[in-house]
This record gives sequence, C-alpha cells and structure tokens, in this order.
Amino acid sequence: MSVTYDDSVGVEVSSDSFWEVGNYKRTVKRIDDGHRLCNDLMNCIHERARIEKAYAQQLTEWAKRWKQLVEKGPQYGTVEKAWNAVMSEAEKVSELHLEVKGSLMNEDFEKIKNWQKEAFHKQMMGGFKETREAEDGFRKAQKPWAKKLKEVEASKKAYHAACKEEKLAVSRENNSKADPALNPEQLKKLQDKVEKCKQDVLKTKEKYEKSLKELDQGTPQYMENMEQVFEQCQQFEEKRLRFFREVLLEVQKHLDLSNIPSYKSIYRELEQSIQAADAVEDLRWFRANHGPGMSMNWPQFEEWSADLNRTLSRREKKKASDGVTLTGINQTGDQALSNKHSSVSSYEKTQSYPTEWSDEEANNPFSSTDANGDSNPFDEDASSATEVRVRALYDYEGQEHDELSFKAGDELTKIEDEDEQGWCKGRLDNGQVGLYPANYVEAIQ
Repeated sequence: MSVTYDDSVGVEVSSDSFWEVGNYKRTVKRIDDGHRLCNDLMNCIHERARIEKAYAQQLTEWAKRWKQLVEKGPQYGTVEKAWNAVMSEAEKVSELHLEVKGSLMNEDFEKIKNWQKEAFHKQMMGGFKETREAEDGFRKAQKPWAKKLKEVEASKKAYHAACKEEKLAVSRENNSKADPALNPEQLKKLQDKVEKCKQDVLKTKEKYEKSLKELDQGTPQYMENMEQVFEQCQQFEEKRLRFFREVLLEVQKHLDLSNIPSYKSIYRELEQSIQAADAVEDLRWFRANHGPGMSMNWPQFEEWSADLNRTLSRREKKKASDGVTLTGINQTGDQALSNKHSSVSSYEKTQSYPTEWSDEEANNPFSSTDANGDSNPFDEDASSATEVRVRALYDYEGQEHDELSFKAGDELTKIEDEDEQGWCKGRLDNGQVGLYPANYVEAIQ
C-alpha cells in the first residue's frame, strides 16, 4: 500500500504499518464508518419491524378466513371449538408481533437515531467534527517525523547516487589503463574524477547517517503523539461498540416472545382447548340433534279441519319445535340428552345445513320420493302420474315459495296425488307448478 503524506510528497510508503506516513487514515475512516453503521442498524431494525407487521397481518387474515370456513363447514362440537382455538392463538400471537414491531420502531430505532445525532456532529462544509478532529490530531503528531523522514529519504537517495557515480568512475579509470591511445593528461582527469566521487560518497554518507540519527531520536516522541490521538479514537469507537451491544440486547428481548408471560399462556390455553375435545361427547350431541335421538311426529289419526289446513303450511307441520301442537301426535326421542348439549356447536344457532347434507325430504331416503325419483319402498301404493283437472273450493294464499295461490272457482291441473301430509302437486294454467292443500279442491266431473 502506497500512501503519501501531504507535506512529504515523493516519500514512498514501503509497508502497511500504522506508523507509515498517512496510514492513520484507516483509523479516521472508522469514525465515518461508525455513522454509516448506525444507519445500517436502523435499516436492519426497520426491515424486521416491517416483517413483524406483515406477519401479524397475515396471521389475522388467516385466522379470520378459517374461522368463517370452520363456522360454515360441517365440523361441530368440541372438535370445532378446538379447531377455532388454533385461530384464536393466531390472533393473539398477531397482537404480540404488532407489539414487537412497535418496540423495535418506537424504542430501538429511536434510541439509535438519537445516539447517532448526539455522537456525530455534521459540519457546514461536510463531514463530521469528530472525523476532522482525529484527522488534525494525527496530522499534527506525524508532521515533524514525516519531515525528518523526507530528509532521510533525500539523503539516502543522494548517497546511493554518489556510490553509483564512484563505481562508474573507477570502472572508467581501470579501462583507460589498458588503452594505449590515452595520453597522461586524460588519464589524470579520470583519476581526479575517481577521487572526487570518493569524497562525495563520504559526504553523502555522513549526511545520510546524520539525518537517520535525527529521525531515530524523534521516533519515540512521534509514537507517543500518535498513540495519544489513536487512543482518543479508540475511546470514541468503544462507546459505539458498547452502545451497539446494548441496543442488540434490547432487540433480543423484544424479539424473544418466550419470555413474555402472555405468550406462554396462549399455548397453555390452546393445549387445554385441544385436550378438551371429546369425540364421545360430539357423537352423543350429533345423535341427539341429527340422528336417532331426534324427536319425531309419528303419524296419528287426525280429524279433518279446514281451519287447521288453512293456517299450517307443509313445513310448519313437520316442525313440531316451532310451537304448533297437532292433535294426537306423540313425541319420542332423547329429549333430555338434546337439551344437555344445547350449546355444543355453532350449528344450533338456527343454522341450516348445506343442500348436499340437508335433512330436507329431497335427500331423505324415507320420503315419498328419493333423490333419484324412485318410489319410497315403504309406501304401499305408488303415486299416480295421471294429470287430473280440479276446481278450487276455497281461496288459498301460498305461504311458501313452492306453493300455489288461487281463488275459489279457479281451475288447475293436479299432476301428483296427495302425499301423507295432505298436499298435492299441481300446475296453474299460466304454467306455474307448486304445492296446494288437497282438501281445498275437487275433481271436475
């Protein structure tokens, strides 16, 4: 590495040692590097804070999405609660990561920013005051020694040149002795030249040794002054290193969620929720609410009543739990068990099942017609497919979207016979197809 000092142009640096002229600049540059490293550390923490925020948002979105999917899906009972507990864990952890983001930016980032502002003072002409002070200190400590070093190099160069000239003169003298063409006067000149070169060598050597001695005498003071300025730079750098260590420890505390009591409790609660999942309990609940344990309005003999048929729709007859009491109906089933598990799943909150696993008669293999249109194997008489024209005896206003409305005297076509609940399927003259009470019409003779 070759560096020249400003006041000693031409002095070549022969090694990479700190003591060489100009090599203190690496120590000065370290001050500027310290300011840049503060910026780098702040950028590092800022990026990590953005990652924490993005992760927290992803956890929240994931938990929200899957809570909705589980709530609308077929899972039920205690396993549903355990599944939802996983999403609750994500929401709680998301809040903790947002706190981490806040700590990184509001505490660690701001701490570095304030320290940097206090430690480094910008100058009007650019650069930092601390860098300029270190540069001036080293320059002042090195200037006297660098000046003497320059003299040593100059005297060394002169001595070496004199030695070279002497050797050349001696060589010429020796060659002239073997040349008979040279006269004594020319030979005398060559001898005088050799003598003069020898005197120059002695003079330059003496000056070289003297300048080198002076340099050696000034070296201890030079080293002491350089050490003093270097130690000041070391103290400044030590403050930065210790500060960085302190900040990184704070960052570690903020990132380490395992030391936060609430973080540990999140996973204790999650484990408890999952451990509480009980397959037997869920199966018992499903049996009571959607299986053989359900109550049933078994068919009983009923007297004809026009008022009853007018006020009850087809579906209202099927739902005994809606508060409608029908004459002569017996209820059986595991009612006590059903009440016991009244809060097992979100499906009890008046939530209807999707079509593909509905309990409606469209998929009920024991209804009058199964999903493939085949006859119910338990019906003794298959329904007739013959269309018959009928006339309305009373006014009827459809109470469901699949029921017909008509006035007394209107004519329509019956396309399916009466089912076990007293309903027929018919078609109005305008083409609308729907259900209507069988006892509201009569066949046209």
